[in-house]
Amino acid sequence: MSKLLQALLSGIFFTYILDFFLFLGIKLNYIDVYEIDLYYNILFADNQNIFIFSFLSIFIGYLVIYLQSNKIKFSIIGIMFILSFSTLIQPIGHSVATMMLMQKNQTLKNSRHIFIGDIYYSGRKTITFYDYELQKMIILDKKELI
Repeated sequence: MSKLLQALLSGIFFTYILDFFLFLGIKLNYIDVYEIDLYYNILFADNQNIFIFSFLSIFIGYLVIYLQSNKIKFSIIGIMFILSFSTLIQPIGHSVATMMLMQKNQTLKNSRHIFIGDIYYSGRKTITFYDYELQKMIILDKKELI
């Protein structure tokens, strides 16, 4: 039982590190570039997929604790770290963030206006939106949208 718990905890630890660098690259190369007003927390809780995080934690924990071949273990974990660190490179981080956060050609409505454009970030209370008509970034309150 203790080896199972050890695998789970080590998997969570390594996945947490991978997540940190993934979302750090997204923050540096997307959130900061578009000046999106966002409090950055390490877990990026609003955009974290718990199923992917759990699967990776279990998979990495199994690799670290149960896999006997060090070559395969270090190769797989090394590739995962390289992929995670690669988001710190501007074009890669921007394209990963665009895939995760941006929604193109969206139509949003409130009681007074129809907005057509791209959603750059959808937060808990606000949406950062590029309006095609105004040709600028605007902040929309989710409570006001229909």
